[in-house]
Amino acid sequence: MINLRGIAAFLALLGAAAESNAAGVMIGVVAPQNGPLALLGAQIAAGAGFEIQQSGNTLVAINETCEENSGAAVADALVNAKVQVAVGFLCSETLEGALPKLKDANIPAITVSVRSRILMEDALKNGWPLFRAAPADGAEAAKVIEVILKDWAADPIALIEDGTIHGRELTEAVRNALEQNGLKPVFTDTYRPGQEQQIALVRRLKRAGATRVFIGGDRNDVAVISRDAKAENIPLSILGGDAMRAANQPLPLADGVRAVALPEYALLPESAATADALRAKGVEPEGYVLPSLAAALIAGQAGQAAAAAGKPLQEMLLGTTFQTPVGTIAFTGAHELSQNPYRLLEWRGNGFFPPAAPTQ
Repeated sequence: MINLRGIAAFLALLGAAAESNAAGVMIGVVAPQNGPLALLGAQIAAGAGFEIQQSGNTLVAINETCEENSGAAVADALVNAKVQVAVGFLCSETLEGALPKLKDANIPAITVSVRSRILMEDALKNGWPLFRAAPADGAEAAKVIEVILKDWAADPIALIEDGTIHGRELTEAVRNALEQNGLKPVFTDTYRPGQEQQIALVRRLKRAGATRVFIGGDRNDVAVISRDAKAENIPLSILGGDAMRAANQPLPLADGVRAVALPEYALLPESAATADALRAKGVEPEGYVLPSLAAALIAGQAGQAAAAAGKPLQEMLLGTTFQTPVGTIAFTGAHELSQNPYRLLEWRGNGFFPPAAPTQ
């Protein structure tokens, strides 16, 4: 876990360096510095701050309160600090008020968190300089659908969900897509979450003939269903969603359970060197750390390219492919990620990893 006191000291050193020797691209880092969101803010600040220091750019830290009508003050602070680009932005409340002023100042904003489709639609309509380095609303469902159509189309499929808004909407999006492709699940149901056992449910899945089941529910419910299916000798291939990224307790998840989720980037081979460098600075590369580092890298490279070409920084964001520790990133003309960041992952031992290649 990130130590907030250690991160505060780290950022203080960065701030002192920036004041004494401002250089390179001036990058605003907008993140909560106190209150209930301070831990997430520390992750954003640590990742972005590490990259800004490594690249010789200048960090300007701006507190984000995430309160209604707080965005205009954030924009004023960025403008007054003469930043060229800003990253972070945990909350949509900040962006709603900041973007009009950032447009006037030609300061692009790269959010690592906000997924609102409506906000992006408003940004495109009004010419606001918003770029999303986070998945868009609907990206999780799109990846689940892609995986099921690719891997399960020939098999009897069940769709079950836990009755929550997210679980229901995700599963309904999958069901609609399957039906549009001529596939009808052999079983659909809403189960009661938080139960110690789900034997009756897995027996109903067996009677329906299902061998593949998508579960729109949380990690512990999936663990219970997987355990009870194994105990009843019912072969089920189980797929969950991003809610699977949670503590592996109280019941450990069985190896082989799959999820469509954002990866734990620190577990991926392409992120290993950066993760080790962060740990050497006392920063655990969890949560928003590596995505924020990638956003700061993009901001810095776009700023340098814009200066060299004599073009607006926003233009370089749209016209460049960036190699980052979380993978290759490019923005579409709609300012969204060109590639869906959700991946098919499989639980093995102590984390979610890319599924092993099938043996020939």
